[in-house]
Amino acid sequence: MTDAEILAEFRSSDALLEGHFILSSGRHSGKYLQCARLLMNPARAAKMAAALADKIPRNIRRSIDIVVSPAMGGVIIGHEMGRALGLDALFLERPEGTFELRRGFRLEPGQKVLMMEDVVTTGLSSREAIEAIRDAGGKVIAAGALIDRSNGAAQFDVPFFPLVTLDVPSYAADDLPPELAATPASKPGSRAKMPAA
Repeated sequence: MTDAEILAEFRSSDALLEGHFILSSGRHSGKYLQCARLLMNPARAAKMAAALADKIPRNIRRSIDIVVSPAMGGVIIGHEMGRALGLDALFLERPEGTFELRRGFRLEPGQKVLMMEDVVTTGLSSREAIEAIRDAGGKVIAAGALIDRSNGAAQFDVPFFPLVTLDVPSYAADDLPPELAATPASKPGSRAKMPAA
């Protein structure tokens, strides 16, 4: 799929929103990618995962043992990546504010993991997920996401494969452009508490 085709899927599913949004990272943006709307259609979710699986180099793809994603946003795309790769898919939760495996999920020591996200903005959530996977005994060999909205600025210590990379500016709460500051903000994300800005 081309970037234009992928973004057309976001627009047709009302998953690309415009306004004033507070992101899970605590930063503000005039655009929000609501991947849950994109992924609510199973056929579309499978198509996106298959397209992303095709972008991962074959040698890395063949080395992955399991897919692990952070809840909430990464659960559906993580599951679909598991399907696309023919692997099990687990998810991390934050019951006490830090990611951990629950529900009987576990990783075998050294198990090779693809950490899968829906959207990467600063990369903080992904880095926290990678750390939790390592703490649980897994070896993260790659990270993936539907959207890298950092335009390549988010950095990881493993290869990172987004389906599409966008330049969607985000701002600190005390550094908003006037047009954004004049618009009431909403917080459509799933994280209950925002980190300090």
